Amino acid sequence: MRNQFRKRIRLARYVIYKETLIDYREQIWTFIGSFLGLSLIGVLNTDILSPNDNLFLIGSFGATAVLLYGIINSPLAQPRNLVGGHVLSALVGVTVCHLMPDLVWLASALSVSLSIVLMQITKTLHPPGGATALIASIGSEKIRALGYWYVLSPVLSGVLILLLVALVCNNLSPQRSYPKNKNWYKFWQRKYR
Repeated sequence: MRNQFRKRIRLARYVIYKETLIDYREQIWTFIGSFLGLSLIGVLNTDILSPNDNLFLIGSFGATAVLLYGIINSPLAQPRNLVGGHVLSALVGVTVCHLMPDLVWLASALSVSLSIVLMQITKTLHPPGGATALIASIGSEKIRALGYWYVLSPVLSGVLILLLVALVCNNLSPQRSYPKNKNWYKFWQRKYR
């Protein structure tokens, strides 16, 4: 019985250790993409607002960076999920916030829950989208004052910047390929060239 227990411990260590190993080149590309994407959003925003109000940088973009640059083959990190998840969640968050401006606790729970279901229905599930909906409900007065402009900027503009950086950085290395399904590129070539 002791030997079986030791074998299971060794197997668990091996699986956990092997699953967490990432090639150092992957780590470098992850850092470069994440740093460029988030800093580009911040630099573009620096001249518009004060440093304390970097409105283009919202919290959900940090989690998006993990998916876009760290787990590039995940279905949750693909362009459709990225753009659709954030935009739909922002729309839901702003709408619920307008309908229930005084009930922050209810607006928060409802906006996140509705955005998850809407992302599932539209097949655009992107986990950071839930945070995007939540930020629309519990964000600062400046964010809440934006209303539906929140959907365009910071959400859509920031997501497009992150996507463009992901398309460039994730395809510079021969070991990486983004997006996972390149049929959209073939379709674009046929239709618009």
